Amino acid sequence: MIRSVVTGSGSALPKRCVSNEELAREVDTSDEWIRDRTGITQRYIAGDDETTGSLGTAAARAALEDAGCSIEDIDLIVLATATPDRTFPATATTVQAALGGKGFPAFDVAAVCSGFLYALATADAMIRSGMAKRAIVIGSETFSRILDWEDRGTCVLFGDGAGAFIVEARDVAEDGPGLLATQLHAEGEHCDLLYVDGGPSTTGEVGKLRMKGREVFRHAVVNLSGVLREVLEQAGHEASDVDWVVPHQANQRILDATAKKLGLPMEKMVVTVDRHANTSAASVPLAYDVAKRDGRIKPGDLVMLEAMGGGFTWGASLLRA
Repeated sequence: MIRSVVTGSGSALPKRCVSNEELAREVDTSDEWIRDRTGITQRYIAGDDETTGSLGTAAARAALEDAGCSIEDIDLIVLATATPDRTFPATATTVQAALGGKGFPAFDVAAVCSGFLYALATADAMIRSGMAKRAIVIGSETFSRILDWEDRGTCVLFGDGAGAFIVEARDVAEDGPGLLATQLHAEGEHCDLLYVDGGPSTTGEVGKLRMKGREVFRHAVVNLSGVLREVLEQAGHEASDVDWVVPHQANQRILDATAKKLGLPMEKMVVTVDRHANTSAASVPLAYDVAKRDGRIKPGDLVMLEAMGGGFTWGASLLRA
C-alpha cells in the first residue's frame, strides 16, 4: 500500500535564549511563578534578522539533510504558521525560493497550534492521491511578534522556532512505516477564547494574542484525550501500543492531565515545553526532531502526534517511524 512515510526531520531555534529570570526583569513575573504554572524555564526569541521564513528554511534544510535528499527531489511544500512573514505571498513560497525550488506548489496552512497536523494531513492526502511524491511539511512561528509583553498571563508562555518533516510516498507492507491514521476537528464557536485582536480585514493591524487560560485548559484536556482515542480506534491500536506521544508543547499541566486521562505514563511523553515554551505550529515537529536526534524515537516505533490551538482546532496523527 502507498503510505506517506516520514523520512527526515529537522528543527531550528533563534539565536537568543531568554530565561525566566531575564524575562522577570522586564515583566511583572518570577521564575517560580512561571515554573509552577507552566513548567517553562526558558524560551527562544527571534531577533530582527530572524523570521518565520528564515527559521522554516533552516528547519527544512536540516530535514532534507536528515532524509538524504535535496530540493530537486521535492514537489510540494506545506507550511503551517499563524505568524507569516507577510499577509501574502505565503511564507511557504519564501522558503521555496530560499531553498532554490521552482514550479511545484507551495502554500501556507493556518490552524494555529494545530497547524502542523493540518499541514501534515494535507500533504498526506496529496501524496496518497498521487498529486505529490515527496513533500516538506513545516511548522514555523515567531509568536514573540504578536505577544503583549505587559500581559504576564500570556507572554511567558510562548517562544519562537520551527520544525520540519520530509514526507514521501512509499509502497510499504501493512506493518510498515508511515502515517496510519489522522483525525482533525474545529469548533469556531470558541474562537474568542484564544485569538489575536487584529487582522487585515478588521483592524488593519497585526494585533496581539489574547487568551482565557482556564477555559482553554479545560477544553484542551477533554478534546485532546478524545481525539487520541479516535485515532487509536481508527488505526486499530490501544494506548499501550504507543511507544511515544509527541504532544503540542503548550503547558506542562495540560500534558500531565492528558496523559493521566489516557492512562499513559509520562515517560512516554516527549516534553520540550520546559526548554522551548509554546512554539505553536512548530512545537510538534520541533519536539519530534529533538526526540529522534537524541535516540528516543527509533525506526519501527509507534508515535502519536497531537495538538490543539485557537479556533478551536485540534487533531492527532498516528505514525510508525
